[in-house]
Amino acid sequence: MKTSKKLRKRLKANYGPWALVTGASSGIGQELATRLAEAGLSLILTGRRGPYLETLGETLESKYRIRTKTIIADLSYSEEVYSLVEAIGDVEVGLFVASAGFGTSGSFVDAELDTELRMLRVNSFALLMLTHYYARKFSERKRGGIILMSSLVGFQGVPHAAHYAATKAYVQSLGEALYHELRPYGVDVLSAAPGPVNSGFSRIAQMQMGNALRPDEIGVPILKALGRTATVFPGGLSKILMLGLRTMPRWGKIRIMQMVMAGMTKHQKCSTQQRRY
Repeated sequence: MKTSKKLRKRLKANYGPWALVTGASSGIGQELATRLAEAGLSLILTGRRGPYLETLGETLESKYRIRTKTIIADLSYSEEVYSLVEAIGDVEVGLFVASAGFGTSGSFVDAELDTELRMLRVNSFALLMLTHYYARKFSERKRGGIILMSSLVGFQGVPHAAHYAATKAYVQSLGEALYHELRPYGVDVLSAAPGPVNSGFSRIAQMQMGNALRPDEIGVPILKALGRTATVFPGGLSKILMLGLRTMPRWGKIRIMQMVMAGMTKHQKCSTQQRRY
């Protein structure tokens, strides 16, 4: 799905000349980076997979006549978050897109603690560091935008994805509050909460997603919502799922999500490895 001329003009005028996109090497991050390049914004692309980022940057530069800067960073390490900010330097970033993240699924007690801690650092800690940094810069400048990738699972507890859902609840709550805090300073904050999306997430989380959204179905709806609302449920499937859950009591939502996640993870084998703490 391509951006309209009107949307391209608004994005470049309000959030240019540069955007920072974390997790840009695949999935939703790559789709948002592509649509921003289509709107004429130059891009700082960051992630762990250097060759993918370099290829994406070259493709976007050639196709959309923009500039790109590739920075390899593992956001599970706070020192690399600081290094990322230092490497960006005085580049005039007007939009921060926090798309980096990953998930786990299955029984919480069988999870490897090291993996869960790494997920917490990427999904929440690094996001907090970068959001705080750019919230300050944009507030001082009286202009800018922040997109945080939440999820439908962030609105209630989700058995079989308990910790992942908890990290997304953090993102959703932070984004909702910052939408109101930063609005008087001319800074737009958006929490994007899609339903299941076919991307690298399902492979890492070992989940069978079934009928899921594609990244190219949700990129434009996310960008259209920036500056117009606090939360967006991008894609038709996301809206249907949210409407179906909206009128239910919280305990009912949890039970439904438990059944959904159990179906997605039923192929997993229980781990017999000793858990390390």
